[in-house]
Amino acid sequence: MTRPSARTAITAAILAGGAGRRVGGADKGLLEWQGKALVEHAIARIAPQVERIIISANRNPQRYAQFGFPVVADRLPGHPGPLAGIAAALAATADDWLLCVPVDLPLLPMDLAERLLRSALAHGGPVAVAHDGERRQVLCVLLARSLAASAEAAIARGDGAVWAWQDACGVIEVDFSDQPDAFLNLNRIEPA
Repeated sequence: MTRPSARTAITAAILAGGAGRRVGGADKGLLEWQGKALVEHAIARIAPQVERIIISANRNPQRYAQFGFPVVADRLPGHPGPLAGIAAALAATADDWLLCVPVDLPLLPMDLAERLLRSALAHGGPVAVAHDGERRQVLCVLLARSLAASAEAAIARGDGAVWAWQDACGVIEVDFSDQPDAFLNLNRIEPA
């Protein structure tokens, strides 16, 4: 796959800012799977698809920075949820598009950015999200940078549900049922 042209440059945000409740409070992105930290798997899958990467992390910023990419934290304390990470990433990007991916999907599609962008441009929508054939993968989403204020406003109102915010923005679901294994979620991986 070739990267999008400069006219449609994409920044990717790897969302690693959660509290890790399902993994005993561990920092999920730093947990190892198949000999590498989950964040390394995400970087390997996403780097060929985008122009830039940022990591959204609320803990261990120095450790995440060692991977060579800027690290941003939520603007609100207390891990208010993934929409806060998305809002921080939208505020940090200079590109027109932001591809968000969760840190706990180590087998992400290698054509995720291309297919989401193609659909967003074809339909003129600001939000294109992957659908695995069974459910919307709300954190595998391409967003227009222009949605930054909308994300902040939703959080300020207490409307932190990512799917509801996507619906309000005019979401386009993109069929990835041809790659169901790409959405293997390791959100219950055991900490070492």
